[in-house]
Amino acid sequence: MTTISVLLVDDHLVVRSGLKALLDTQPDIEVIAEADSGEAALRILENLSPDVVVMDLAMGAGMDGIDAIKEIHQRNAKQAVLVFTTYDSDADIVRAVDAGAMGYLLKDAAPEEIFSAVRGASNGKSVMSAPVASKLFRRLRNPDEALTPREAELLSLLVEGLGNKELSQRLFISEATVKTHLAHIYAKLGVETRVEAITTALRREGMR
Repeated sequence: MTTISVLLVDDHLVVRSGLKALLDTQPDIEVIAEADSGEAALRILENLSPDVVVMDLAMGAGMDGIDAIKEIHQRNAKQAVLVFTTYDSDADIVRAVDAGAMGYLLKDAAPEEIFSAVRGASNGKSVMSAPVASKLFRRLRNPDEALTPREAELLSLLVEGLGNKELSQRLFISEATVKTHLAHIYAKLGVETRVEAITTALRREGMR
């Protein structure tokens, strides 16, 4: 079994301890380090290469989560960073994804959702909490949106980190049709990747 290594970054010891205890219940997830600030996280990442960095956004004085994510992404664009926060504002979501976050999870998420998000992020999948995904879907259903209803539905499912096979099963269409829809979505939004599609969609609907 491959173990997913995790770095926890949060200025509250109680939060880190609780999340570590939760993640440690999973045989395939291991917390290998903790940091109480963005600066501390960057120092740790000079010597360690965790599969996933779980990052809070607000961390008191000094570097906040957004700046830390930007710096991590500049140093290593392949490093998966999963935001774990209480903030669900439009601006925070877009800023985090723009900075390079792989996913956005709220702290009231159920344990299984947290486990799934960590596993998804380690596999390069974009994952967001259900409320964030729901907000995105509602906005994409705006009749003025260039996407068709089916394309909007498919785009909303991308935030769950589903692959083409899973998307085809969820929507009861072939994988070839999924690829066609994705090509149309990318073309309409002027992007090349799934993360860019989600970020662009959020911006186009005024989520700043």
